[in-house]
Amino acid sequence: MKYLIKFWFYFLFSVLSSFSWAESGKIQVTATVGMIADIVKNVAGDAAEVSSIIGSDVDPHLYRPTRNDVVQLQQADMIFYNGMMLEGKMQTVLERMATRGKPVVAVTAALEAQGYAIELGETHLDPHVWMDVRGWMAAVQVVQKSLSAQDPARANAFRVNADRFLEDLEKLDGYARERLATIPEGKRVLVTAHDAFSYLGRAYGMEVKGIQGLSTESEAGLRDIEDLVDFLVENQIPAVFVESSVADKNVRALVEGCKAKGHPVIIGGELFSDAMGKPGTYEGTYIGMIDHNVTLITRALGGAAPERGMQGKLGNWELGIRN
Repeated sequence: MKYLIKFWFYFLFSVLSSFSWAESGKIQVTATVGMIADIVKNVAGDAAEVSSIIGSDVDPHLYRPTRNDVVQLQQADMIFYNGMMLEGKMQTVLERMATRGKPVVAVTAALEAQGYAIELGETHLDPHVWMDVRGWMAAVQVVQKSLSAQDPARANAFRVNADRFLEDLEKLDGYARERLATIPEGKRVLVTAHDAFSYLGRAYGMEVKGIQGLSTESEAGLRDIEDLVDFLVENQIPAVFVESSVADKNVRALVEGCKAKGHPVIIGGELFSDAMGKPGTYEGTYIGMIDHNVTLITRALGGAAPERGMQGKLGNWELGIRN
């Protein structure tokens, strides 16, 4: 009996939700992560209701979809996800949704097809494309075309919105390129908790080293930490960085290891890697996320960047450091 009640509850909830959405005249879009939801909001404007599954400070590599997540995906008119196995355990659910006729779009699919993706071994691609602003601009175009196919009557508005957003991203890319180039050449080394910044390194001329591997499921060994300590001491790198969605114990082990060898290294701040900042904040937008990262990295490694970032909207940059 209880299973019958549950069935009718979910059935009625679905019908009522679909009715209200149809009345609103808006496309109901679900994105897996905030960076993708931010693209959809900028391109769709008032034409869509946009929600995301994986929130700020949450690691998508380890995320397991809940029953409510599955219901949310089922009720969406469209689903956007990153691809390249970023969503990990959610990938199977997304693939199953796609076989049922619902538009389920991987925003990195075109980049993968063009050979743009960074390969890590024979079977793995680095999914963190958003760290390269120009790469993420390609994702904007994917979203625009997909929304236009879903709602042709608003295609022109989607194109105008996308063009406006792309202009803003051009400025962001220019800021990143200009500011990171001010870091003294021998200090352009970014050491973080896990390997999420390779696209940033390739795009903007930084050497990148993650303590853990591509996925936060991997474990860093003592030898890995010792090797990085030796590297930091030998090259006199002044700062390392923690991440908002990854435990910081390995980074702190680096700091202690360098201290023991007579080379003081600071934690330069907390970077956004797999998730943006809190909703409703500047850092909770894609532009704010990258502005925060670029400004923090630049200043901590000896470069020149305004304390409040590209648009003067960042909070105190030191507040990102965990106690």
